[in-house]
Amino acid sequence: MTRLSRLRCLLPLALCLAGCAAQPTRHNPLATWVPSANYSARRPVLIVVHYTEQHSVAESLDTLRNHNSDGPVSAHYLVGADGHVYQLVDDAMRAWHAGAGRWGTITDVNSASIGIELDNDGRSPFADAQIDSLLTLLTDLTTRLHIPREQVVGHEDIAPTRKVDPGPLFPWKRLADAGFGIWPPPSALAIEPPPQFDPWLALAALGYALDDRAAALRAFHHHFRGIDGDVLDDEDRRILYALTNATR
Repeated sequence: MTRLSRLRCLLPLALCLAGCAAQPTRHNPLATWVPSANYSARRPVLIVVHYTEQHSVAESLDTLRNHNSDGPVSAHYLVGADGHVYQLVDDAMRAWHAGAGRWGTITDVNSASIGIELDNDGRSPFADAQIDSLLTLLTDLTTRLHIPREQVVGHEDIAPTRKVDPGPLFPWKRLADAGFGIWPPPSALAIEPPPQFDPWLALAALGYALDDRAAALRAFHHHFRGIDGDVLDDEDRRILYALTNATR
């Protein structure tokens, strides 16, 4: 085929694409379009970390892109154990990763968050390469999308009655050392809370829902102590006092 022939074949396609590009954005036909310049794109204010509880990236990519037995699920990003990062949903779009739950005053978590899945079976330590990539991704997202760096939580934190991911093996301290999430200063843990200190109010102030206090405390233990259990003790009180004083 000559160059001229190729151009003749491509011309109708180019004109078609140009025509599509020229079409105006569709607006509500029930209203008169009177545009205002006073708006901005909706943006996330929270990042939620999950683990896949599956056995491979391929399996997780299939789950996150297709209909499943419990309905369709997705996430914005998937990070493999080798550190490779996959994006499945545009940052500006609403992924279906959080389900029912809340964090502080955020009740529609999917609409207000970025979801990051980590390829992990839920029982194994997280690979260093995976956490390295996660930290790089968190740096990008918090900087580019202006998400507060302390607003990085786990799925269990927002849905303690339903979820346990990313679980007690997740290295929250390593994230905190890199400036993500919150963590009590070691020096503050030696300070005993005053008698009037209410640890449950402190737990709620961090963002935990107290509908089921035992579940909220288990999530807190996984996040800040790497242990199981739903009984509040003196160490919890010191951590909660340090966290709520540090974040005021």
